[in-house]
Amino acid sequence: MKGAPLRRCLPVLVAAAVVAAGCAGPQPGGDGPGLTGRTIEVLAVWSDEEQAAFERVLDVFERRTGTTVTYVSGGDEVPTLLATRLAGGSPPDVAGISQPALVRTLARGGSLVPLDGATESVIDAQFAPVWKELGTVDGELFGLVFKAANKSTVWYDAGQLGPGFTPPRTWDAFIETLRKLSDTGATPLSVGGADGWVLTDWFENVYLQTAGGQMYDRLADHEIPWTHPSVRTALQTLGRAFRPEYLPGGASGALHTEFTESVVDVFGSDPEASIVYEADFVAGAIAQSTSATVGRDARVFPFPRIGPASSVVSGGDTLVALTDDPGTAELMRFLASSEAASIWAQHGGFVSPNRQVELGDYPDDTTRQIADELVSAENVRFDMSDLMPTALGGIRGDGFWRAMQDYLADPTRIDEILADLEAEVDAAYEGGAS
Repeated sequence: MKGAPLRRCLPVLVAAAVVAAGCAGPQPGGDGPGLTGRTIEVLAVWSDEEQAAFERVLDVFERRTGTTVTYVSGGDEVPTLLATRLAGGSPPDVAGISQPALVRTLARGGSLVPLDGATESVIDAQFAPVWKELGTVDGELFGLVFKAANKSTVWYDAGQLGPGFTPPRTWDAFIETLRKLSDTGATPLSVGGADGWVLTDWFENVYLQTAGGQMYDRLADHEIPWTHPSVRTALQTLGRAFRPEYLPGGASGALHTEFTESVVDVFGSDPEASIVYEADFVAGAIAQSTSATVGRDARVFPFPRIGPASSVVSGGDTLVALTDDPGTAELMRFLASSEAASIWAQHGGFVSPNRQVELGDYPDDTTRQIADELVSAENVRFDMSDLMPTALGGIRGDGFWRAMQDYLADPTRIDEILADLEAEVDAAYEGGAS
C-alpha cells in the first residue's frame, strides 16, 4: 500500500445483511441462518474517524443478527498481521486488502473462501462488471471492492484562481492553464513527488488515456515491456505538466514535497501553488492540515481528457472471507449491498463503487461529484502499482515509484530509466512475484 494517508485508500469491512434491490436473498435476522451469539472478527486498516464510521455499519449488522462483530484496526500493517495470523492457523473471518495482487496470491494459496451465490447476485446487480473482475481469481469470485477512491480528480483553490476560472476539460487546455498562470509569475502546480505513489498515479491516468484500457491491462500484467513506445509517449505527455517553471522549487522542490505538504502548499495559509492532483482523500488532508473548506475554497474537476472516453483510475479495498462460518457469509452479503455502503456514505470520508448508492446519501456536492464520476466513467481501471508485485509497486525508493521520481528529476534519461525498470520488472515476474 502506498504509504501515507492515505496511501491509496483503505481496507474495508462492515455489517448487516440485506438484499440488494432487484436481488432476492435472505436478510440477517430474517430467513437467514441463526446467528445469535456468534462472534465475527474483521481485520482492516481503518482507525480514528474512519473506524468510528465503519463501526456504525457493524452496529446495524449486530442489531439485526444478534452477532458480535470484533473489529481490529491494523493500519498499514494489515498484510503483515494477516500473514502472521494465517501462519498461526487463526485468521480473522473477514479482511480488507488494498492490493489485488495479494488477493490473487491468497486465493491461489487456498487461504480465501469463495463468495456464495447470494453475495455474487448482489454484486452482479449493483456493481459494474469491472469491480467484479477485480475480486475474481481464475474465474472464481473471492472479494468485493467496498471502499473505493477516485484517483482521477484535480483540486484547486477557488480563492486564488478567482470567480472567472473555468476548469480545463482537456489535457491541452490544462497545460495552457498552467502556462498562463506561470506567465504571471506563479508556480501553479503542487506535486508531492517525495511520495513515489503520487507520481505513479499521475502516470497511470495519462497512460490509460493515451494508450487505452487494453494496453493498460497488458502493461500491468507485463505482457508488454516498460520500454514499449506507449510508455514513452505517456511519460512525454506527462512531462508537459511537469515543467520546472510550473512547480514550486522546480523538480527538486517537488521531489522533496510529501503528499500532505503538496495539499498544504495549495490550501494552507501561505500557498505556493493553486492546483494539486490526487484522489478524493485529498479532502481528508485539507480538513486535517488546513482551514480551507471543501466545496467552497477547495473545488475539483475531473482529470483532463486526452482521449475520447471518460476515464477513471481507482484504488480501493477488497473485502475477502477467510472462514466458511455462516456469519461470515451473511456479513459479506451485507457488505456487498448498497445499504451497507450508504451507512458510511452518509457520514462522509467514503466513496462506494456500488452504483445503487444514492448520490443524495453523500454529505456534500464535492463528494457527490467525485462518486458520480467514479460510477459513470466509461473506462475504469484499478491503480496499476497495486496490481503489480509489492516489490515493484509498493516500496519507497524502488521499482515503479523510483522510476517515476527519476523521470521527474531528469526527463532526458527516459530511455535509461525505462530500461532499468524493465529489467527489474522482468526479474520480478520471472521469479513468480505476481
